[in-house]
Amino acid sequence: MTTETLTGRLTIFQGHQRLLQADRLTVLRYLQNHDELHPGGSPTPLWVFDDLSGLRLDLNWRSELAPTSPPTPLDGAEPAPVTPAAAPMEPASHGRAARAVGRPKLGVVSREVTLLPRHWEWLNRQPGGASAALRRLIDDARNAHAEKDSQRAATEATYQFMQAMAGDLPGFDEACRALFAHKQSAFLLQTQAWPDDVQAYLHQLSRPIWPV
Repeated sequence: MTTETLTGRLTIFQGHQRLLQADRLTVLRYLQNHDELHPGGSPTPLWVFDDLSGLRLDLNWRSELAPTSPPTPLDGAEPAPVTPAAAPMEPASHGRAARAVGRPKLGVVSREVTLLPRHWEWLNRQPGGASAALRRLIDDARNAHAEKDSQRAATEATYQFMQAMAGDLPGFDEACRALFAHKQSAFLLQTQAWPDDVQAYLHQLSRPIWPV
């Protein structure tokens, strides 16, 4: 697992009770400990949710916590011989240093973009050329729509969790309508009788939706 994968925040529920909110590695170890204490399985299963997307995840601690070191050979068995790796061949320089491909310092990724001729003409007249102009346009759009994008992502995350956890709770349909209409008071009214931990997690997921 990469460092980025391990640092994502996750939440464990058992029924309507929130058991743990932590990084991925801590959650995996909690699941391992739970399974070892309940080898036959618990009456109420543990559900893991992604704090960013609200999606329910199917984690397998056995594969993700697998040791990375090679297995120890059995008694009396000879370890497999290690074949030294061949040295990489040096490319022919033809009298000059090989030129690096791309621009790794910027992390640039090459993709195909289809535009009309007038678009290319405009882009090519911009400082830095077409690629630099496209990057600036995208960054400007991201900054201009950051609040709306955050609201949209939070709405979807809240709905994903509600679908999985609260579909059979009273007022679910009304709460969904209030959520997508961004009516905070109506949403709180329809969810106020729901279990405390479910309400608390919904408030966490939906926080970017509501005005400050």
